[in-house]
Amino acid sequence: MVRNKILISLLVTIITIAIFKSATAETNTVSSTVVTNNTPPTANSPSVVVNNSDVCKTAVAGAIQTQILGISSGVTVTDENCERIKLSRSLYSYGMKVAAVSALCADPRVWDAMYMAGTYCPYMGAIGEEAKEGWEANPDLVPEGSVVFAKIEQDIQEQKKTEGVSDGAKLAKFIIAAMVMHSGIVTFFP
Repeated sequence: MVRNKILISLLVTIITIAIFKSATAETNTVSSTVVTNNTPPTANSPSVVVNNSDVCKTAVAGAIQTQILGISSGVTVTDENCERIKLSRSLYSYGMKVAAVSALCADPRVWDAMYMAGTYCPYMGAIGEEAKEGWEANPDLVPEGSVVFAKIEQDIQEQKKTEGVSDGAKLAKFIIAAMVMHSGIVTFFP
């Protein structure tokens, strides 16, 4: 019995060694060389140069490249606020102070600041209180985006709602009149 166990363990050891010996593969090294003759295409953006400090423009350029198609472009963007300031300085240097202030007042931020300071932007040559009256009479000429004038218009609308008969009161009178007419009673409302 002991002899059988030794034979079995010897047999298991030999089979295990044979399995592991056959499971390992021989290593073969394959070497190859990949030759690349073509470099990938590249889209280059044009260089847009704006060196003059007296020009109120900024350059923007960009490009995109795929495996098939490449696109690039460059543009200049105008800085309107810079232009407005340069125009105002030129007008002021020529002695046209009201025109210089008017040029700046085309910016809603400047318009709001002037209004809040009580020095109203010139209106068609008028200055001071006359200019204020001109702006209030022609709100469509106020620069778009003015926060102060939007608040003034809102206050005027609120004031109109509180004056006279409100829309709710008019609706109530209409409903009462309709009910009276439906019932056949003729009544006059003041």
